[in-house]
Amino acid sequence: MAEIHIPTGAPTISPTISKPCSPPQHGGTSLNLMVLLAAIVCAFLCALGLNTTLKCVFQCANRVLTEPLQWIASRRLNSGLKKKEMVALPTSIYAPSSGSPPSSSDSSNCAICLAEFCDGDKIRFLPKCNHCFHVEHDQVQ
Repeated sequence: MAEIHIPTGAPTISPTISKPCSPPQHGGTSLNLMVLLAAIVCAFLCALGLNTTLKCVFQCANRVLTEPLQWIASRRLNSGLKKKEMVALPTSIYAPSSGSPPSSSDSSNCAICLAEFCDGDKIRFLPKCNHCFHVEHDQVQ
């Protein structure tokens, strides 16, 4: 018979109970704390935004329900030009610039009805922004 020779110091297989693998515990608590803190800050900011939005909605609704006619009338009185101011704006007769194609900087369209000006149209223009409109539009109330 043949003899089996096992060298000394060779690893042997023996039944042992091994511990299950677990992730390292360093920094786990601080990470959980950071996530919790971020969630609290986000919730606070969302609540603050919702509070501000609801406050605005309730104020506007209250104003519309309690003072509808006065509020609308005051908005109309405080917006736009008065008739005297509009009539005082400079007027001219439209004449297209010769030889140049229409461009976006060229005011060849009415700012109110968006129609193109025709040769000889009476137009009125706003001095600060140079928007032009037909004189007939200032007759409409």
